[in-house]
Order: sequence, then structure tokens, then C-alpha cells
Amino acid sequence: MKILKTASLSVAALALATTLSSADTLDSIKSKGVLSCGVSTGIAGFSATNSSGEWKGIDVDGCKAVASAVFGDPSKVKYVPLTAKERFTALQSGEIDVLFRATTWTATRDTSLGLNFAGVNYYDGQGFLVSKDIGVKSALELDGATVCIQAGTTTELNLTDYFKANKMTYKPITYDTSGQTIEGFKSGRCDVVTSDASQLYGLVLKVKDPSKVTVLPEIISKEPLGPVVRQGDDKWFNIVKWSHIAMLNAEEMGVTSKNVDSLMSSKNPGIKRLLGTSGEAGKNLGLDAKWAYNIIKNVGNYGESFKRNVGQDSPLKIDRGINKLWNKGGLQYGAPIR
Repeated sequence: MKILKTASLSVAALALATTLSSADTLDSIKSKGVLSCGVSTGIAGFSATNSSGEWKGIDVDGCKAVASAVFGDPSKVKYVPLTAKERFTALQSGEIDVLFRATTWTATRDTSLGLNFAGVNYYDGQGFLVSKDIGVKSALELDGATVCIQAGTTTELNLTDYFKANKMTYKPITYDTSGQTIEGFKSGRCDVVTSDASQLYGLVLKVKDPSKVTVLPEIISKEPLGPVVRQGDDKWFNIVKWSHIAMLNAEEMGVTSKNVDSLMSSKNPGIKRLLGTSGEAGKNLGLDAKWAYNIIKNVGNYGESFKRNVGQDSPLKIDRGINKLWNKGGLQYGAPIR
């Protein structure tokens, strides 16, 4: 997801963020015995609770991966649901240790909020959801439309830019959560819902008759989504970053949650370094040698996570598209563990 200009931080708030991040986050998490992970209030496929109250999604898997790297146990996570407007303050204040909340990596966020993005776990872009009844086939036909939108997101800026560039006008109706935007759409308060395309596929499932709505073909922005940490603690930044990279490399090497145990005796140098049977990757991160093994065993590789949460084994059934690995024509590329 995204954010407009979050409220500007005061000097005192920036000082607090600097103080918190200069502390050893890993030691703090170990002393608490749990990872505090910021997630959404409910984005299908990314972070949402199921009928049993369990958190599921590609971002939830990110939280579990980091907990597996640190504790060897994916259950040692405290999920903190946050709105778009709350998320950065929660991270800056130390309420959470890491933010996995479908958050877009932008220059402003990366340079002015005292935060660092630790990679991209989903390449996305902003789109439009409309009712087929209005007869619109293209976003360029939306002049004068009423648009439901989530407050505190980059979606707002992108929408303004797109309509201005194409000499169109619109009336925004803003809400705090994506769930509220689709309810506004269903009640007839707006003609259009705009958000990350991945979120729109989830919102379609909340419409009484999904066959009567459509996602328009235009993608109007770049939305690289990924985990965020406070600046000032490179050790913690590295752990979060390499937890994601380990999942990418595991997929590339064919290491899965099902075969990882049998591959512990592999002679392949790359697999040995990944699984900690050779090299010092774990030691260099301040973790156990089996940090990546624990991630793969408990969570799976990136492809497994994608498929069950947003891909063909999920209700969303989103095509991998640009989220394929680099050697399959996509953008996901794991730096080598060596």
C-alpha cells in the first residue's frame, strides 16, 4: 500500500526515532521473546485474519520469516494491525519492530521519516475498480467520476497526478481503511475504487456479484511494496532484508518447505551456504547457522508464499507477472548468499 505525505515528524519525534533505532533491536526482540510486526487492518492476500482468527498473507509470511530467522519459531510474532495513517508513527515510536503492511517504497519515505525499506516483496501498481453497469472500458473515460480512496496513501497523489495529466476532474471520497472504500462503492457513494491492483482483486471478492465489476486495464503507478525498519540499526536492517532474500534464493535453487530436510546433505555449494552447512552467513547476521533453513522449513520459499497467499492456490489467483524470479522474466532477484 502507500502513503500520501504522512504528517510531518516533529524534531522531538525524529529524535525519538533516532534513539530507538540506535539501540540493538535484535537484543530487544530477544529479551521480549516476540517480534512485534505491523500489519494491515485487513488486506486480502497480504495481511488479514481468517475465520479462525489466524493471520494469513504474504506480509504475514514476512513476519513469520523474520521470527523464524531470529527464534527458529514462526509463532513468536505479535501482529499489530495499523491503518495507513498510523503505520509510520508506530514504527518510529518503537511500538513495532518491523512494518510489513503492503507499503510502497518512495523517496520521501526512505529519506525523511527516519526509516529504511528492506526490499520489495511485491511489485504492484495502482488501478481502478468499476461497475460494469457504467459502461467504462478505460480509466481515460473517468472524467467527472466520484472516486473512493483510502486516506494517507500514495494513491491520493497518484490519482491527482493522473487526472491532472489527462485533463480530467474527479470527486474524492476518502476512508481510513480499504474495507471502508469497498463498502462506500457498494452503497453507491462512488463510481470507482482506486488502490493497488493487488488490493482491488481482494476487494472484488467482497462484492455481492463479482461478475458485475471489473478492474480497468490501466496501471497508473509503480508501487514496490516491502518491509520497513527504523534507520540507525544496520544489524536489524540486514536481518529483515536477508530473510526475504533467503526466500528468493530458495525458490531459485529449488529448495522448498517439503524438501529442505533432504537437502541438508546437499553437495551444491549454493544450497550449503543457504542452509548453513557451510559458510558464515548466520554468524555475520548475528543469527544461528540454520537461520535460512528455519525460514524455508517454517514458511517456505518465495514462490510457495506467493502461490498460497495471492497466486493460484488463493482466492485472488493473481498471475506472478513481474513478481516472477529474474530468470523467469520477472523482477524478483535475490542477491547471492556467499
